[in-house]
Amino acid sequence: MGLVERMRGRVGWCVLVLAMLAGAGRIGAAQDGLSLRGRVVDASGTAVADARVRLERGDQSAAGETSSGKDGAFAFDALTAGTYAVVAEKGGARSAAVQAVVAAGAAEPSIVVALSAGSNAGAQAMEFVDSPNFTIAGVRDWTAAGGHGSDVSLRTSEALNREAVGLKADGGTAGAANPAAEAHREAGMKAEASGDPLKAVHEFAEAVRLDPSEPNYFAWGSELLVHRAVLQAKEVFEQGVKLYPRSSRLLTSLGAALFAGAFYEESAARLCEASDLDVKNPEPYQFMGKIEVVAPHFDSCMDARLKRYAELSPEDSLANYFYAMDLWRAQGPEPDAETRKQVETLLTKAVTADAKCSDGYLQLGNLKSSERDYSAAVGFYEKAIGTNPDSSEAHYRLGVALDRMGEKEKAQAEFAAHDAINTRQAAETERERKAVKQFVVEAEKGPAAPEK
Repeated sequence: MGLVERMRGRVGWCVLVLAMLAGAGRIGAAQDGLSLRGRVVDASGTAVADARVRLERGDQSAAGETSSGKDGAFAFDALTAGTYAVVAEKGGARSAAVQAVVAAGAAEPSIVVALSAGSNAGAQAMEFVDSPNFTIAGVRDWTAAGGHGSDVSLRTSEALNREAVGLKADGGTAGAANPAAEAHREAGMKAEASGDPLKAVHEFAEAVRLDPSEPNYFAWGSELLVHRAVLQAKEVFEQGVKLYPRSSRLLTSLGAALFAGAFYEESAARLCEASDLDVKNPEPYQFMGKIEVVAPHFDSCMDARLKRYAELSPEDSLANYFYAMDLWRAQGPEPDAETRKQVETLLTKAVTADAKCSDGYLQLGNLKSSERDYSAAVGFYEKAIGTNPDSSEAHYRLGVALDRMGEKEKAQAEFAAHDAINTRQAAETERERKAVKQFVVEAEKGPAAPEK
């Protein structure tokens, strides 16, 4: 559709996914007295007071809770070094989890947590009706409203949104063509390609008004999704699914929108429905796997589907990798011996099927490191870096393993490489986000009240 360049192939995805299992924090860096500060805003960037703000550690255990002040500000003090996730809620609105790394000697993290719905007055999310009650009023640089360079969940959400745009139509869902509606959809595609997303989204909305077909709903919802009108995309996809319940791409896209809005259980349910429509279609499984690696783990239908994916595609690198990660995350950082063996077998199959699967090597290294077999871990980390020199996580883990082996100078070199890559990638991410403008959404005003 020309909206945004799709992710580049299966190898690119295997390299993109970052490790989330082991707790962060360099050797000797854990000490009390560190702080994390931030601000809660609504979708327009306005400060939100009295929001509930929760802090979780990298292992998903609770670390604290507070409320935002009048200016939306909040703070957590007396922290130990490590990776934390922050989630805010108010009046039915909630944010995606924003990650921050707290480290001794580093700058104090300052993050922005954006609620996906509502406002500083605690307004509820919009309800979708046949005539949508929202208006896309403009575009802006969405980085001003939230986002954080170290937020792996956010980066995964952005990647899934781009991937959703390129999903192919299912057979039998297109229906009869409406020439006028098709003209508007084509105009929308051209407007997006030429850098005018505001015109594009209005053209797609008009196409749906003239012809509520599956392709028109998909085009409209995709445009909203890729420009971070997440809740509005969710509502459009939900309406489309009501009309076309056997459209795998609408269900998969709805799953991506729900994940972007931090509705994790609902996202899992929709992706499972999509995978059940055609059990041999890899796309819904791959969305599940990418979400499973970064989202808080919970018992869901995805466990059985990822197992099915691995059983149906035993030579598929991603199928084995995602099922291995699902099994591991289900048990936490210290799986039992049987699960550990199964995870190692699946990860070995993943890197055998695709010798460039950097994350497979990375996780094998993590597995060996958890067993204190640092020599074997170093070998796997070096293979991960060999297939993806820009894997900051692999450099960091290699540094930890080398430090444990007494190779202090080599460890410091790996830590330095990790920091340099993270700095560069954060700048690249910022540039990419500024290139994709966020829609400014306004609720449509109802009829004026009669004068008394």
